[in-house]
Amino acid sequence: MIHVKIDAFCHLLPRAYADRFFAIDDAPALRNLQNRTRNIPALVDLDVRFRQMDEFGDYRQIINVAAPPLEDFGPPGRCAEFARLGNESLAGLVRDHPDRFAGFCAAVSLNDVDRALDEVDYAFGELGALGVQIYSHVDGHPLDEPRFDPFWERLAASGKLIQVHPNRTAAWPDYPSESRSRFEIWWTFGWEYDLSAFMARMVFSGVLERWPELKFLIHHGGAMVPHFAGRVGPGWDQLGARTPESEKADVEGYPLTKRPLDYFKMFYADTACFGAEDALRTSIRFFGADRVLFASDSPYDPEKGPGFIRATIRNLTDLDLTDDERAAIYHGNVTRLTDLGVRA
Repeated sequence: MIHVKIDAFCHLLPRAYADRFFAIDDAPALRNLQNRTRNIPALVDLDVRFRQMDEFGDYRQIINVAAPPLEDFGPPGRCAEFARLGNESLAGLVRDHPDRFAGFCAAVSLNDVDRALDEVDYAFGELGALGVQIYSHVDGHPLDEPRFDPFWERLAASGKLIQVHPNRTAAWPDYPSESRSRFEIWWTFGWEYDLSAFMARMVFSGVLERWPELKFLIHHGGAMVPHFAGRVGPGWDQLGARTPESEKADVEGYPLTKRPLDYFKMFYADTACFGAEDALRTSIRFFGADRVLFASDSPYDPEKGPGFIRATIRNLTDLDLTDDERAAIYHGNVTRLTDLGVRA
């Protein structure tokens, strides 16, 4: 059976946004990712991107603005300007190319929560965004700080999707004795730790207890959580049981009404496992086929576009799934979560 495919986590740099982004030279935090994105034509060149997409038949993308996070761009005013430019540009691409782009998730800068709320209202109400893309921390601050509560409340009430992207640079060392991460460990392992830590903070701070309606889509197959289910489950069932009295404050959180494991299963995950079939199988088993969304992380594969799409489709073909489960992963789940009209 041929399935409609909606790629739920794809990155893009609209032309006007890209021109301004690459011109910034006074924000050191941007330099690494400016360099990592500069030579990927499909991020900006739609002709290249569309030729790549043609390989996959009835295939469309939900797009967002590629990393780095807006908070790295400089003063809050500039960050807000880039959010507006990015969102209006993404909305224009969806409007002009509905056969290519099923929708977009809005960019927000959370270094100013009030401005972020205004941008969310504009993106949802005026531009038709399907959700937002956020990062796993804001300038090094966890997203369970009380100042972010109005954001979670607004997103819960909206019913919109929340794409969660990792965020770390080489400035985060691998060991306390060092000042820089080496060998891109910050990316290969660090980004997955960032996502997993974000999930844990959403659980133990009570964000999901207070706002169970939140629809968090965790990038990269749900990161580390599915692969360490024994530690997340029976391990965290013992939280605090072995903690010295002098360190009890480290494990005190919001009163939870369920096992920690049950909250972790409330997240959604995508299929962006870069062709690692066993990893994808584990993610689907942990979250369930009804909470996994097809996504490729395009265009960051070695081919700079189609490679991870092709590999993910191959994985989903080879895995022992029913046809209904494949249909749910390819388009059914994202349709349900975003009220997106999809021709099946």
